[in-house]
Amino acid sequence: MKAKAFDTNIFKRILIYTKPYKWRFNGVIMFAVLLSFFAALRPYLLKLTVDGYIKTHDKHGLLLYVILMGIVLLMEVFSNFYFVYWANWLGQDIIKDLRTKLFQHMLSFKMKYYDNAPVGQLITRSVSDMESIAKIFSQGLFMIGSDLLKMGVILIFMFKENWRLTFIVIIAMPVLVFITRIFQRKMQVTFEEVRNQIANLNTFVQERVTGMRIVQLFNREDIEFEKFKEINAKHKKAWIKTILYNSIFFPIADIISSLTLGFIVLYGGYRILGGDQTTTFGDIFSYTMYIGMLFNPLRQIADKFNEMQMGMISANRVFEILDTKDQMQDIGTLEAPIFEGNIEFKKVHFGYIENEEVIKGIDLKVNAGDTIAVVGATGAGKTTIINLLNRFYELNSGAILIDNNNIHDYTLDSLRKQIAVVLQDVFLFADSILNNITLYNPAISREQVLAAAKKIGVHDFIMSLPDGYDYNVKERGVMLSSGQRQLIAFLRAYVSNPSILILDEATSSIDTYSEELIQNATETITKGRTSIVIAHRLATIINADKIVVMDKGLIVEQGNHQELVSIENGYYKSLYDSQFLASS
Repeated sequence: MKAKAFDTNIFKRILIYTKPYKWRFNGVIMFAVLLSFFAALRPYLLKLTVDGYIKTHDKHGLLLYVILMGIVLLMEVFSNFYFVYWANWLGQDIIKDLRTKLFQHMLSFKMKYYDNAPVGQLITRSVSDMESIAKIFSQGLFMIGSDLLKMGVILIFMFKENWRLTFIVIIAMPVLVFITRIFQRKMQVTFEEVRNQIANLNTFVQERVTGMRIVQLFNREDIEFEKFKEINAKHKKAWIKTILYNSIFFPIADIISSLTLGFIVLYGGYRILGGDQTTTFGDIFSYTMYIGMLFNPLRQIADKFNEMQMGMISANRVFEILDTKDQMQDIGTLEAPIFEGNIEFKKVHFGYIENEEVIKGIDLKVNAGDTIAVVGATGAGKTTIINLLNRFYELNSGAILIDNNNIHDYTLDSLRKQIAVVLQDVFLFADSILNNITLYNPAISREQVLAAAKKIGVHDFIMSLPDGYDYNVKERGVMLSSGQRQLIAFLRAYVSNPSILILDEATSSIDTYSEELIQNATETITKGRTSIVIAHRLATIINADKIVVMDKGLIVEQGNHQELVSIENGYYKSLYDSQFLASS
């Protein structure tokens, strides 16, 4: 949706976030009023000084009024300081609250949302778009309001001093307003293009930095560099338009201001020389200040309005995410206890894309404490079962029961606490090994982690690293091998003490030494709890209580290893024989 130049609905939504800071909001308005009064008072005092004391050679009166102007200047500086400081402070508080709300909202999205949303775009919304929203208050709303108020007060003072000279200024102002309006309309389009290009650039850079290993492995540096140059050029082109419009507008505004001042001096000078008593030298002195104070805000209002407009566009984009209703429905009332571990799939249908089913009506029972293995070709639907059991995605139809209760009847938080998953692609944060294991859960102590590590046989490996459990694995765990990351993931799952354990291709693509450690860890952590093992290497799941064979979203065979290999021309037997021959 394209944001309007000034969308009152968006503006009202933003103002809602000022309610907790009402006293500061009102304080900013108060200082804006004081600033306007003191700013307009200085030129008026200058007029009185010139006409009343310089012209009459009154040194004592001159000193008194210079001191008075100094006091007014200090009051203006004081008001300006608090006005600017509190306006920026308010803006930062608002985006702090808004960013917190946005991140909390994003945490509740289904995995399907992240399947389709570019990561770089979400980062742009959470960071740079938020800073633009802050400028609505620091550079936009209050600044524009203060400038308009200041201009109004100045015009009152000017009319009080000399309505004839003021009339010249009034004639020039509509010309500047008209040019400002044209400039603002042009900038509206260019700023929206700038925001789009920033999001595109962020998305591209984030993806390439994250996938730098692939870029280099496949020798795509030159190709990606050319793509980057193209996106970067579009980004520059969008900004060049804003620079062009600024380069045209501000010189024209300066010319109008200078011409107006010239006419004031010329007209006022002629009236003084002609003996007009209503026009004085003090008027001309004060009007040289008034015109700058009147026209500069008018000229800058366009720039400030653009900042505000940019913030409105950013707010519109942030509110689009906040208005996205893609959360997993958490309407369950049952707090998941420590499960016995009975799992049942009843005629489950599911597809990531509408009308393209990945799971086609499967029925499956898992007895408490059993270890079942799920095997099949890539795309058969193995990992999808995990995603559905954890409620990362909603079923199209059917039901999944745990201990005879539908998983939708459990609260989402308590359900996921009882299920631990070890994925093939282990994600580690740029933090210590200890924090990657506990994930800052205060209920898991360092002593518990050490005891668990010793029990599953990974303590010695961790202690062999610099700083041991305090070793920082850097972003995505790049300081560790894939096998070492898997061991950390096993320990992470084990210390959470789940009722149900899921291992998704957890022993694929690792070295022999790590595989032995993982096999020992697997035997330890699966003992006494329901476990689902998705495996590509069939040798690792021969001893499973049940093996489920999937093909194209259907369960085609079930049974233990001996039962399945005895089926002539069976799917599992074919897989096992081909792997056995390959290994031989």
